Amino acid sequence: MSGFVSLRAAAAIVAGLAFISTSASITVSEAAAVQQATLGPSGLPLPRFVSLKSAKVNSRIGPGLNYPVDWLYLKSGLPMEIIQEYDNWRRVRDAEGAEGWVNQTLLSGKRTAIAAPWQRGKDAKINLLAKPEAEARTVAILDPGVIGRIKSCNGDWCEMTFDGVTGWIRQTMVWGAYPGEQVKD
Repeated sequence: MSGFVSLRAAAAIVAGLAFISTSASITVSEAAAVQQATLGPSGLPLPRFVSLKSAKVNSRIGPGLNYPVDWLYLKSGLPMEIIQEYDNWRRVRDAEGAEGWVNQTLLSGKRTAIAAPWQRGKDAKINLLAKPEAEARTVAILDPGVIGRIKSCNGDWCEMTFDGVTGWIRQTMVWGAYPGEQVKD
C-alpha cells in the first residue's frame, strides 16, 4: 500500500511541477503580451511623439475623410503625441490636450518639442544652455511655447535648435519628449 501511495504522491508532485512550470510560462507569455500591447498596428510604440509635416492639417473627430473636421492646425513642425492607430489614421493629442484623428501622411517622425507650454501667458523665461549642465552659459532665452527641433535627448537634457540657435534644455521643460526618454536624431 505504501508503494501505491508513493506512486500517487510522485504523480501529484510531477503534476504540480508541470502546473507550476505552465503557470510560470503563462506569466512570462502574459508579460510579453503586455509589453507587445504597447505596440500599435503599425508595429511602432504607443504612445509616441511625432510632428506635423504640413502647415495645414485637419484633425477629424474620427478616423476617416467621412468624419467632420474638428480642428485645423496651421503650424508645420508642431509636436503631436500619437495615442491610437486605425488603418492609415492616427489619433493624436496636442500640447493643450486636444485630441483628434489625422492621416498618417500628414505626420513626420522628425522630433520637435515645445518649450514649457504650461508657462504660456506667465512672466516666465526658459534658458537654452551651452552644455547639459545647470550652471552652463545661457545661449538664448526662450519664451514659453516656442517650438524647436530635437537633436537628441539623454533622459535628463535635450539638445535642441530654436530659430537657428542650438543648445540644451532640461527634458522636463519641454513637451515632445517623455521623461527619461532617449532620443537620437
